[in-house]
Amino acid sequence: MRPYLLQGHERPITVVKYNHDGDLLFSASKDQVPCIWRVENGERIGTFHGHKGTIWDLDPDRFSNHLLTASADATVKMWSCETGELLKTFVHRGPVRGVAWSDDNKLFASISDPFVEHNAKISVFDSRDGEGIDGETIEPVLEIDVPKENNKRVQMTNIWWTYLNEHLLVAFDNGLIRLYDPNTGDIEDEFRAHEKKINRLQMNREKTMFITSSADFTSKLYDAVNLKHLKTYTTDRPVNDAVISETKDHILLGGGQEAMSVTTTSGKVGKFETRFFWLVYEEEFGTVKGHFGPINAIAINPNGRNYASGAEDGYVRLHMFDKSYLDMKDPVPEAEESSVDDDADAE
Repeated sequence: MRPYLLQGHERPITVVKYNHDGDLLFSASKDQVPCIWRVENGERIGTFHGHKGTIWDLDPDRFSNHLLTASADATVKMWSCETGELLKTFVHRGPVRGVAWSDDNKLFASISDPFVEHNAKISVFDSRDGEGIDGETIEPVLEIDVPKENNKRVQMTNIWWTYLNEHLLVAFDNGLIRLYDPNTGDIEDEFRAHEKKINRLQMNREKTMFITSSADFTSKLYDAVNLKHLKTYTTDRPVNDAVISETKDHILLGGGQEAMSVTTTSGKVGKFETRFFWLVYEEEFGTVKGHFGPINAIAINPNGRNYASGAEDGYVRLHMFDKSYLDMKDPVPEAEESSVDDDADAE
């Protein structure tokens, strides 16, 4: 497997994401400067300067015209992907943990952490509101207050729009997942997916399934329509991110030992590799090594030909799948059993 080592960040990577067409890769880290890369050769083609805090999340729109970035500086910024120009700034009351475009790219939703007297909040903005960035405050069209639970402030970790913008799907640090009505802010459904923090939640392109990554050493696959639990992928370390392949029945998991403990162990002990699982059989069948710190973010190209991983070591690794992987067929035990039975009958 041929990797490109993308050296554009100075601090740990927080998120990597492909655009819809799969020809561009966006990355962000704790160094405040998101980057855009050309997938075919790993060339960095642009940076976005303007934030004053860690970038926790980003999302390019359907046609790669605009990029949203969510930052610990309590803002979401909208950029031109072509020129790198800062177009608008959306001010929040606390550090912004996640951001997501709606399916029509007119609205976007964000989640912000509790800050001073303010609770955590879910905000929905109309990207067409406001004229620019000259000290103008753009108000959200909907703001959902997320109150304390058991006298403890809660923190959200990820937000997605479900199919046709029907709901807002939100993951929490206490293991909860909630569905919110994006028009009224009402909670439509909730359930506890994990006993510990959900580090990341990712949906497939059709938004028929989503996968969670948790500090409880597991990753779980769910039906996005009825929220039914489908599969569980168990590891021996915290899972920081996981993605569903669009072209194969595979799951890619990334994680590793917690960052605070990394300096006391070697890379071999920390287990900082991407792990490949069969989606259906829940079994691990391969690993890809290379990072020198816990993997914080994973993304797979919609065309299935490469994937990117970003880690605590500050590097993004862009892995090009070789022909043997692309041509690999998934095992079908039922077919193997029937062929054995046929051979026995013939004898």
